[in-house]
Amino acid sequence: MISEETLVTELKDKQSQAKAFEVLVNTYKERLYWHVRRIVLDHDDADDVLQNTFIKVYKSIDGFKGESKLYSWMYRIATNESLTFLKQKQRKAGITDQEMKESMLGALESDVYFEGEEIQLKLQKALATLPEKQKLVFNMKYFQEMKYNEIAEILETSVGGLKASYHLAVKKIETYLKED
Repeated sequence: MISEETLVTELKDKQSQAKAFEVLVNTYKERLYWHVRRIVLDHDDADDVLQNTFIKVYKSIDGFKGESKLYSWMYRIATNESLTFLKQKQRKAGITDQEMKESMLGALESDVYFEGEEIQLKLQKALATLPEKQKLVFNMKYFQEMKYNEIAEILETSVGGLKASYHLAVKKIETYLKED
């Protein structure tokens, strides 16, 4: 396994950039796919957003200063790309935020790539009721088992605020699941 520092150096070097980018994609594509998928819910949309994320990473690697970890930087790009994608999709459809959430959940129920059981579908419905930040924090902490300091780096916020967001998200999800 190549070190992150070496990978960044090779990504910035025109001679080794193509091979290093292949290593980058192979190393992070699955983790980033599931991060994006939990935000956009749809498999095809997640593939599109993931492709846009890697294009942005490729074009912006020279601007990466190394002040954060490479994967934190990429997660931030993937998160922003996902949220931007959803806003554009909502705007194109001319629907409200709530209508967008309902549409996404309806599509998830009929998605051939969604292999979840009934309880997983209920969890996704509960997540759809959360404000965006709480949803992001919950997904990263619960599904990806990230540490608060990693999430704070990605979302550029405080650990204390993240803990509060996660706690509120858990309470809202518990309430939703009990009522449903």
